[in-house]
Amino acid sequence: MLSSDKFSDYVLLDAGDGEKLEVWGDIVLRRPDPMAIWPKLKPEIWDKAKGIYHRSSKGGGFWEFKEKLPKEWQVSYRDLTFKVSPTSFKHTGIFPEQAANWDFITDKLKGHEDARVLNLFAYSGVATTVAASCHIEETVHVDAAKGMVEWAKENRDLSHLSNEKIRYIVDDCLKFMKREVRRDRKYEGIIMDPPSYGRGPNNELFKFEEQINPLIEEGLKLLSDKPLFFIVNTYTTGYSSTVIRNVLRRHFEDCGIKGRIEADELGIRIAGSDYCLPCGFTVRWSDD
Repeated sequence: MLSSDKFSDYVLLDAGDGEKLEVWGDIVLRRPDPMAIWPKLKPEIWDKAKGIYHRSSKGGGFWEFKEKLPKEWQVSYRDLTFKVSPTSFKHTGIFPEQAANWDFITDKLKGHEDARVLNLFAYSGVATTVAASCHIEETVHVDAAKGMVEWAKENRDLSHLSNEKIRYIVDDCLKFMKREVRRDRKYEGIIMDPPSYGRGPNNELFKFEEQINPLIEEGLKLLSDKPLFFIVNTYTTGYSSTVIRNVLRRHFEDCGIKGRIEADELGIRIAGSDYCLPCGFTVRWSDD
């Protein structure tokens, strides 16, 4: 399992009984998590939560706040700053388990200031911000949700990266990729985090199992002659990291691109224990 210990402004205090207890900066939140089916490790600390997300029997859910909290606040990762805001669909704008990938991206971009990175299904743009902070040639951020793209721009500004070359695109990712292929644009790094199911900006239907192969096919067409990395993240249930590794491997083999492919769970260590909470998985191709 891949995890990172460098996110000092985030701590997973405990997990169990279908929930997780987290510290974001200095604010403790309690949220559902379907992976945490074991009994809580530290049941005595759960009353520390200032915000609790409750699922609704009708779908979705709502936040209960024990005291008035700011609508948004900031947390830092290394020298970067990101906005945290509890949303109506339980998320906060940051997936802390992805810190393992942020470290990987940073390491791969060292000494490659001429690199270009494409971030697809880019959400609030944390990975976009991480890539741009390496002072590369260009970072391109694509997401179908206009509101999330605006959030990504806020993260750019909070991290004082307004002088870096970042393009923000509101679009269907596959359609954008096909246009980039026609324009013969190339990238040294590609990141994609496709949802299990969703709708595009024009109500296009997206299903992971139907789209993952076309996405990787188009992504490979966009890789430069000297690519550095290709990352596929997913939280889709019913598939293992081996399945997606096989998908990625087949496409890379067909294109004759050599390199290393690793597949693993992403996870977060529960503070003061050797337990880890699994949080989806990642498959990464790299040039070494």
